[in-house]
Amino acid sequence: MIKPKMLKPGDCIATVSLSWGGAGDDEIMWRYQLGKKRLESEYGLNVIEMEHTLKGSEFVYNNPELRAKDLMDAFKNPEVKGIFSCIGGDDSIRLLPYIDFEVIRANPKVFIGYSDSTVTHLMCYKAGLTSYYGPSVLAEFAENVQIFDYTNESVKRTLFSTDIIGEIKPYTKWTSERIKWLEENKNTQKLMVKHLGYEFLQGSGKVSGKLFGGCIEVLEFAKETKLWPTLAGDIILFFETSEDMPHPDQLLYWLRNYAITGVLVNAKAILFGKPCEEKYKDEYREVIVKVVKEFKITCPIVLDMCFGHNEPMHIMPYGLLAEVNCDNRTFTILESAVS
Repeated sequence: MIKPKMLKPGDCIATVSLSWGGAGDDEIMWRYQLGKKRLESEYGLNVIEMEHTLKGSEFVYNNPELRAKDLMDAFKNPEVKGIFSCIGGDDSIRLLPYIDFEVIRANPKVFIGYSDSTVTHLMCYKAGLTSYYGPSVLAEFAENVQIFDYTNESVKRTLFSTDIIGEIKPYTKWTSERIKWLEENKNTQKLMVKHLGYEFLQGSGKVSGKLFGGCIEVLEFAKETKLWPTLAGDIILFFETSEDMPHPDQLLYWLRNYAITGVLVNAKAILFGKPCEEKYKDEYREVIVKVVKEFKITCPIVLDMCFGHNEPMHIMPYGLLAEVNCDNRTFTILESAVS
């Protein structure tokens, strides 16, 4: 995998609306501007929008080819050093016919986002480029009051340093409280609750592998398309569920599919993010245990990890070598994320 150059103060980054276009809607524009201001003040970045980033949700929905053009133009622009997703959504898979993978491969740069941005991560993965499953402009960088310290520290360790990332410790407090995106609410602090740490469901010793995964609902969009990789070799899978909070039966069907096709059986470890709002937490655990027994999966499995649709979050870099140590109950990324 190609690692993009690290970001540094003064770098130009482009924001993109690759799925839902709400960043350009009048009632949410204030939040986009807050996220933009935070990127500039906290990290010293020069933030620009691509041509259609702020055209609004109706225009963005109706023009997937222009969303793809924004992404391609951002990669081709030599002044742009990073590409930040405004928000997720549910239909960025519609960009696929308009993507030139050679453009991505020939112009490596940071791409970050989560949720439906999983599709764009798969595009980068196919092109051989490391990308970063992490915060978006609207959902984390524009967080009420301030960016969470845990998220902020992960951004700086991952994107602004060539040091080995090292151990990713769990957060001590978390939230999934949903406060309506109204400007008068921007100084309302979310309710934080205690986090008890990672749950090591099974496994012993330590294993290592290259990270691959994303939002499990969105991964379903990519199956049987040219985006879907051959997951051979030493892979550590990471999965999380979205704010849609799919029914446990749906998770059961998806995991059985991954098992019968060899994806789970051949994994070095499987990591699950904390379910959004902890909805179905116990039921999801029962489903995972059931599939493990049905298919005699023996690799380490870790639950309640700190990426995905809760806050704060750490970044998961695609294709990087990571280690799961079941004896010490730690998760470590063994290399730098950028060059």
